[in-house]
Parts: sequence; C-alpha cells; structure tokens
Amino acid sequence: MSERLVGIVFAHAEVAAALVAAVASIAGEDHGLIPVSNDGCDRAALAARLDAAVAGRSAVVFADLPGGSCAFSAAAYALSHEKIRVVTGVNLAMLIDFAFHRDLPLEAAAERAVATGRSAVTIRGVPR
Repeated sequence: MSERLVGIVFAHAEVAAALVAAVASIAGEDHGLIPVSNDGCDRAALAARLDAAVAGRSAVVFADLPGGSCAFSAAAYALSHEKIRVVTGVNLAMLIDFAFHRDLPLEAAAERAVATGRSAVTIRGVPR
C-alpha cells in the first residue's frame, strides 16, 4: 500500500490553523492536514515553510486566495516538485472530504477537492 497523501493548508495569518482545527473537530485527528501560515514571511521564507511541511511527500497544497502570496508560492514550488498539486480557494468542505479520501492518487485527490469545494458554494434562503 502506498503512503497516504498529506494536505498542506497554506494561508494568511491564522486561517490555516483555524481550518485544520475545524477539520479535526469534525473528522478526527487522522485528517492528514498540516497548517502553514504566511505570517511574517518573504518569498524565500514561504518556500522554506512549504518545503518543510511537504517533507518530500506527495501532497495537495490548499491555498486560501487564488491570487495571494500563498498560491503564487505554492504554484512556483509545484513547478519543480512533481508530487505536488495546488488547489486554490480552500474551503472547509473540500478539506473534510480530503481527510476521508487521502488514499486516492494525487491527481484524483486534487480534482475531487476542487469538485467538492465548488459544489459547497451555493446561495440558499433567498426567494427568487
């Protein structure tokens, strides 16, 4: 059996830690998510934090903002690391789903995360 995927939640300030704590309270401690904050980082420090979290494993990096420093840093990192996929616009639904599907192949896990995240964004309670 191959090693389970890890998810790196790469976000601004305390967002990553808060999302990972929320997943742990719902899915339990075997969620496979590692929070990484960009707080106080320049470009080199962002890359170093990401590299330390990935630690050579296959991973999906969940960045908070598609146009933010975390997403840009993760995308640059992924260019030279074939076992990394980057998903932007992270939400709680995609992280919970990822926690329960870490045995999927890397590409399938990233695609599933995007599909789950998109399907969780809806408008409700507004009569039209």
